[in-house]
Amino acid sequence: MAEYIVEFGKDGGSRQTGGRLDAPAFHRNHQAILAVLERHLTGKAGDVVEVGSGTGQHVIAFARQFPDIAWWPSDLNENHLASIEAWRQHSGLSNVRSARGIDVSNPAWGDALKADGGPSELLAVFCANVVHIAPWRVAEGLVAGAGRITRRHGMLILYGPFKRGGKHTADSNAVFDASLRQGNPEWGVRDVEAIERLADAAGFSLIEIAEMPANNLTLVFARN
Repeated sequence: MAEYIVEFGKDGGSRQTGGRLDAPAFHRNHQAILAVLERHLTGKAGDVVEVGSGTGQHVIAFARQFPDIAWWPSDLNENHLASIEAWRQHSGLSNVRSARGIDVSNPAWGDALKADGGPSELLAVFCANVVHIAPWRVAEGLVAGAGRITRRHGMLILYGPFKRGGKHTADSNAVFDASLRQGNPEWGVRDVEAIERLADAAGFSLIEIAEMPANNLTLVFARN
């Protein structure tokens, strides 16, 4: 999986005591994301993997809101993994598991999760701000792998900027997309329809497109 454009802690954010990184975007979007998750996870129990957990702040907020769900953060950046663990320890929450290093470009990433002591099936896979800053094969592996490890009626939930019908939803997203592709031709804002085709092949149906702050969307897919 490709690295983030910049590491958290080097992007204008700050480092809290104990190695906890602070991402400014977390404070702008976590309440809006929680509102979507509440519609789909309230009253449910099971295991949820967060792909690309970054600083670890989102997974802590989610775990507080959904105490009956076991949350499994993941990332490939060592600096982020350390921050996730620091936030986990700081929170004292018993339903946040130790972060895993999961490479979702491999569609069999669920097998690696299970072999590392993780769950055999998932209630959901959540992923924010990854598919546009990684090669397309990461999106392919993420979705295919989610189809292999989520349980019946399990969910795949993606947050970030997306195009709709091949068009950007805002001029700012078009500028952002151009900057991404200039930095790495394999990156870029993806089409909702392209993600939907991957999801359909993995056994998912798109059940909600939620408008989010800063011209982002949350896509919610459910296993057929």
